[in-house]
Amino acid sequence: MSGSYDSAPGVLTEAQKVDVRRFCGYPAYGAGASGFQSWRFFQAYGSLEYRMNNFAPTEVVVVVNYLATLNGLEAAVPLASGNLDTDAAASWQHNHREVRDRDALFDGWRRRLCGFIGVPPGPALESAGITLIV
Repeated sequence: MSGSYDSAPGVLTEAQKVDVRRFCGYPAYGAGASGFQSWRFFQAYGSLEYRMNNFAPTEVVVVVNYLATLNGLEAAVPLASGNLDTDAAASWQHNHREVRDRDALFDGWRRRLCGFIGVPPGPALESAGITLIV
C-alpha cells in the first residue's frame, strides 16, 4: 500500500491516486505538472488524471474497494514464493502454477479497475507480443 487512505468523502488521497496509477499500469506522476513531461501529453494519461480528480463520491467508494482488493492480491504474490521449494509433502501437492495463477488473477483485477475508470491498461500492464489496433 502506498500510504494512508484517509480522505474526504468523494475525494481520492494522493496515496490512492498513486495506487490507481500503478495498478492501472501507468508510471509515477512526479512532483507536478511543470515543464515538458511526455506522458502528460498522451490522451490516456490525461484521461486517467482527469477522472481521478473528478470522480463522483459513489465512484470513489468503488475505486477504494478495488484498491483494497488489489492490495491484498498484490501482497499474496510474493507470499507464494514460500512454496517454490516444495514439490510434494505427504499428500499435499504444490500448485506448480501458483505464482503465475496469482499474477493472472492480480492482473485481471487491475484490468477491471481500468475498465471501471474507462482508461486503457497502461504500458506496465500491456500484454507481451503483437498488439493490433484497428
